[in-house]
Amino acid sequence: MNIATLPTLPFYQPTGSECDLFEMAQNNGLPLLLKGPTGCGKTRFVEHMAASLGKTLYTVACHDDLSAADLIGRYLLKGGETVWVDGPLTRAVREGGICYLDEVVEARKDVTVVLHPLTDTRRTLMIDRTGEELVAPKEFMLVASYNPGYQNVLKRLKPSTRQRFLSISFDFPDAETEIKVVSRESRLEAGRVAPLVRLAGHIRKLSGMDLEEGVSTRLLIYAATLMAGGMGVDAALEAAVIEPLSDEPDVQQSLRDLISTIYG
Repeated sequence: MNIATLPTLPFYQPTGSECDLFEMAQNNGLPLLLKGPTGCGKTRFVEHMAASLGKTLYTVACHDDLSAADLIGRYLLKGGETVWVDGPLTRAVREGGICYLDEVVEARKDVTVVLHPLTDTRRTLMIDRTGEELVAPKEFMLVASYNPGYQNVLKRLKPSTRQRFLSISFDFPDAETEIKVVSRESRLEAGRVAPLVRLAGHIRKLSGMDLEEGVSTRLLIYAATLMAGGMGVDAALEAAVIEPLSDEPDVQQSLRDLISTIYG
């Protein structure tokens, strides 16, 4: 779990009206669901909005073993005494902060049961262990995200849960915007970023054929950062694009051939 009261505003390049929607949802106590592929900017968007609204952000990376107790809290032994320690969701509710559940479909089923009363008019959090029933203040906001491309039969966000959230679909930005984002984040001049973004466009068209998914904006920033630090193009792309995308030698070679085409 990451807790952040951000002193500065993290860079985020809007691609539509998502900032306005987030602010309206926060002002009206409505939960928000972000859908989109890995590395397209969902988490950065939440960080940006939390900072711009002056809210403390509690980020939880959901996983197979994440339980309701991990979010709500538990009794712990401290200094010979058993004391109650709030989890990130409880702290966000008490303080009127923002709780962001990244890849919420990865969490155990009991997590969604806890979330439901917070996503309707009740806006309550039950803490069975302490006997408390917290009513979330108006300032509290619940944000969750998931990648629809990762869903399978065993891990699918139920329609009854999805319909409790406002939703925004994210995707990779257009080429002009992505060049601007990668250049700003990596400090690599835009002229050298342009071929990277063009390469990403070609790789993303291969998704569903040879690769499980396309290259993320995050990986482009990694590659550009290496290049800005003086690393050669081939070495940077090997470490930041080819190796992260596939373990298959044939696929890796296809990517190298594609890179050769782009970079001559």
